[in-house]
Amino acid sequence: MAAPGPGKVTEKVYYKQEGVFIHPSCGKVEEQDSLIPGTLRVIEKDAEIIVDWNPVEETLDSSNIRCTVKDSSSVVELTPAPEDRVVRGISHQSSYEAEWDMVNAVSFKKKLFSNGGVHSPLTVQSKWSFLFSLADLKSIKQNKEGMGWSYFVFCLRDDVVLPALHFHQGGSELLLECLEKYVLLCESEQDSRVLLVNWENKSLSQSFENLLDEPVHGLLHKLKKDPYVATMVGFSKVTNYLYGTLRGSDTSTQRRPPQEMADFLSDAIPDLKINQQEESGFEVITRIDVGTRPEVHRRDPVSVLEWIESMDSEGRIVNVEHIKHIIFKGGLCHGIRKEAWKFLLGYFPWSCTKEERANLQKRKTDEYFRMKLQWKSVSEEQENRNSRLRDYRSLIEKDVNRTDRTNKFYEGQNNPGLILLHDILMTYCMYDFDLGYVQGMSDLLSPVLYVMENEVDAFWCFVSFMDQMHKNFEEQMQGMKTQLVQLSTLLRLLDSGFCSYLESQDSGYLYFCFRWLLIRFKREFSFPDILRVWEVMWTGLPCENFHLLICCAILESEKQYMMERNYGFNEILKHINELSMKMDVNDVLSKAEAISLQMMKCKDLPQAVCEVLGLQSNSVPTTVGGFSEENVAKKTHHKSPPQNVSVPVLAANGTQRNSLPKSIHTLSA
Repeated sequence: MAAPGPGKVTEKVYYKQEGVFIHPSCGKVEEQDSLIPGTLRVIEKDAEIIVDWNPVEETLDSSNIRCTVKDSSSVVELTPAPEDRVVRGISHQSSYEAEWDMVNAVSFKKKLFSNGGVHSPLTVQSKWSFLFSLADLKSIKQNKEGMGWSYFVFCLRDDVVLPALHFHQGGSELLLECLEKYVLLCESEQDSRVLLVNWENKSLSQSFENLLDEPVHGLLHKLKKDPYVATMVGFSKVTNYLYGTLRGSDTSTQRRPPQEMADFLSDAIPDLKINQQEESGFEVITRIDVGTRPEVHRRDPVSVLEWIESMDSEGRIVNVEHIKHIIFKGGLCHGIRKEAWKFLLGYFPWSCTKEERANLQKRKTDEYFRMKLQWKSVSEEQENRNSRLRDYRSLIEKDVNRTDRTNKFYEGQNNPGLILLHDILMTYCMYDFDLGYVQGMSDLLSPVLYVMENEVDAFWCFVSFMDQMHKNFEEQMQGMKTQLVQLSTLLRLLDSGFCSYLESQDSGYLYFCFRWLLIRFKREFSFPDILRVWEVMWTGLPCENFHLLICCAILESEKQYMMERNYGFNEILKHINELSMKMDVNDVLSKAEAISLQMMKCKDLPQAVCEVLGLQSNSVPTTVGGFSEENVAKKTHHKSPPQNVSVPVLAANGTQRNSLPKSIHTLSA
């Protein structure tokens, strides 16, 4: 590809297949031999994924253009010439679980199109050549099995159907693999030959693909053929090692059911060892005794009097570590949450005086309403030219109308709480337009607004909360991937047998914990209980990633029940989902704290676990700031000689987001 000249846009070619034919004479007996050969490509151009097909050696001639495009930013309106009308397709409705719809991370990155510019969602350059943005793809219809070469028919979002593309030289499967890197393709319930593009679940699909390093469509195909092998091959580098070692040329292991294969693994490799040098990304540790788990008692919530007494005459918090500690041990009484949460979330610095807080609120109020004015002042004409803002607004309105509607703060029609929820989320789009709004964010804002009862304070507390949660909602969802790997690391230390059981039931990826992590247990506990859980986690005690230990505590309580009943993938997922609103918050927090103390007292804690919990090494725990060592993160770590069985632990190499660029985006007319 030649280097681009000034002003030119570079292209990246991700897929190219020659010998892709259009059969313009299909159904016309008098023109049975009419075939048009061409080349099909998937390219990235100006940050947009484009699918284009061009006939071989055909010069462009404007007189051959058969249609024009009237721009409406995201809606394609195709006007074919009278002699060349396209066929309107049948609208297919994609269905998905409403529960996942609430927590799916969805990202829309569309480019504005214009009639007079270079790009349009659909541009026809000759009588048959075409290109379209992948963002406008609605479905793909495939040929029936046994028909010889494959063909695909692309249908766009406005039901425009493009000419069938026949793959005379193969390459159709590679095309699907390429497309599935960017969209989620689901089989239609009405017609198994139709693959529907599910944009609502795109980021969830992307996160699965990142975790599996394999397109979802291909993985599902493999799972149908051999669920055990598909799971084992995708789980990690360790399973790749096992796969090559165990399978060899023995065809008897190729089709064994999951439970039989789990037994086979247990019998075949009781002393599994992983070569650390060959398998980078894994730490070779031994199955160690983590010691006795201490008994933990929680205290009553911090009272109004305790909160007042923690401040000096100017309103500073005198002993920050002490106040964090008692909040961690018991939470807060509701009367002081409105003020204390601002400290816990970082809106107020712990060292600021009452006067400094008042000045900060005044500045932040001005800044908030300047950003709010940006979207409030956008005219209808402007919004018609900004598809991303329209998408954000549409998603927000959809989610706001179904967020915590049983709570009195949000129930009923025309509720002012719903208006504030909407306005804060729209203003956040101005604060971080790149992320904008993603489904699930309303779940994080709702309790914050409920506590603050103030639009401005709720917004800035939500901003601080999103600074922690941002990577959960990014399109690549690196935060979710990292947390699932870290959770696996902790679980394997606590109970490697339970991890092996989950793997044998195709559940080793821990996807059933996805909702817990994405919105921090918001849908697992009652509304009052989630306030308690969040304020405990925001203290940052007793270690980093305490929310992962909460996951461990829940799973440890349920593991025996699931294992005794030999629950498989579907039963595990169903059982975990049905725990919602049935767990005792104090029991869960006590067990999670006890697990943290148990790990901190372990002298042989693996380095991978130390990294997850943010623990340092080579120092002895002491009494600090009036706290006993059970309330201070353990700092001791050293390698021990091998004992019993070596167990692979995933290295926790994910990085945390510490801060975000805080820019204000102005919408152009």
